[in-house]
Order: sequence, then structure tokens, then C-alpha cells
Amino acid sequence: MTRRVSGLILANVVVFFITYPPNELFRALMLVPIAIPLRPWTLVTYMFLHGGFGHLFFNMLALFFFGPRLEARLGGRHFLGLYLAAGVVGALASLITPRAAIVGASGAVYGVMLGFAYFWPRDRIYIWGILPIEARVFVGLMTAASLWFGFGGAAGGVAHFAHLGGFLGGFVYLKWMEYRSPARRFKQKVETPARRTPGSDSADLKRWERIRREEMHPVNRDELDRVMDKIKASGVGSLTPDERAFLERFTPG
Repeated sequence: MTRRVSGLILANVVVFFITYPPNELFRALMLVPIAIPLRPWTLVTYMFLHGGFGHLFFNMLALFFFGPRLEARLGGRHFLGLYLAAGVVGALASLITPRAAIVGASGAVYGVMLGFAYFWPRDRIYIWGILPIEARVFVGLMTAASLWFGFGGAAGGVAHFAHLGGFLGGFVYLKWMEYRSPARRFKQKVETPARRTPGSDSADLKRWERIRREEMHPVNRDELDRVMDKIKASGVGSLTPDERAFLERFTPG
């Protein structure tokens, strides 16, 4: 388990026991798309509500299986950003059914599943612990099912458009991350070396030495040790753009 995944699961469980059976607080926090201008907080709060124990259990189970590895890959801040972006876009996609009451973390969790398939498309997922399917195929089938049931009007009571919005929100967030990636900016600097200033490598190293190693996932901690050892052996100039991007991602702001 990772820090943000553990926190999200805990928050969902606590809110479930506070608001279930549905009470006044539940109704104040649930999403009704047409009422978003009057209740903007529901764009976020709806994803911490659930309509029953089974609804909560399967959403948290998916978050438990897909979330930790993705958080280790993205870092806690960006993992949480993707989760919330997927949930909010899922809420906005639900405007297609403007008067439906929407609750659940499904949109956000679908964004996490999209992120998992984005980085590890060929990893196998075992449906019901038996049927193996590649992550990319699984996400494709879930997208097709949401489109079919959403526009076909079948399987009532399920927020299929929130699921689709979750996939879209997760994908857009990942693309935004790529656009803003320090590796991309570093590549541009390499192509125009005149922009680099004397002592910049030393300044970078000082910033990277402030990374809070004890707060990192063990996988990222090992990678940090490897990259810092490389710097000691060969200098900052030996780093690849991806290694610089890794260090930048965990550097305190």
C-alpha cells in the first residue's frame, strides 16, 4: 500500500459509515449534474459517497489493486491529481443525464485503471481471479461496455457516463503531465545549450539532495539511490532526461 491510496480508501470508508444509510449529509454531498452551479462542491464530494457496501467494496478493491503501482510511478501528488481530475471529469460527463443522482468513486477509479493500462498495457489482470486479460484490452472492453449501456439505456442505476468521463479525465491528466514533464523541458534545453547557466548543475544537485527519501515508496527509494550513486560516480551531466525527470518529480517545491 502507498500513502495516497491508503488515505483515499480510509476517507471513503469513513464517509460511508457517516453517511449510510443515506441521510441529510449524504443528500447534501451527492451530485445532481443539473444542480452543479448551485452546489459546486458536489463535483468532488460525490466521489466519496457510495450507495451500499458492495458499491464501496468493489471500488476500493480496484483502487487497492491498481492504485499503489500507479502512485509509485507518478508520485503521490500527481496520483492524487489524476484521481481527482478523473472524478471531476466523470461528474461533468454525467451532465448527459442531468437530473440523475450520482454517487461513488467509480469515475476516479476508472481514471486510475486507465493510468495503469497506460503505463503497463500488456500486464495481465485476472477477472474473478481466473480469467487473464491484458490491461489495455480490459480498459477497452470497459469503455465499450460503458458506451453501450450508457447510450443504450440498459443497466439502469449505474453511472456509465461518469465511468467514461473518468477514463477521459485520467487520459487528459497523463497527457498534461507529459506536456509539463521536466524531461521534455530538459530535452529542449539540450537542443539549445546556450540557455544553460554556469553552476546550474550544482544548483540542481542541491535541490535534489532535499528529496525526502523516507516518504518515498520503496520502489522509488531504490531508484533514487541508484540515480544519486550515478551522480557521485559520473556527475550530473551523465543523467538521462528520464533520470532528471524522476528527480524533479520528487523535489520539494
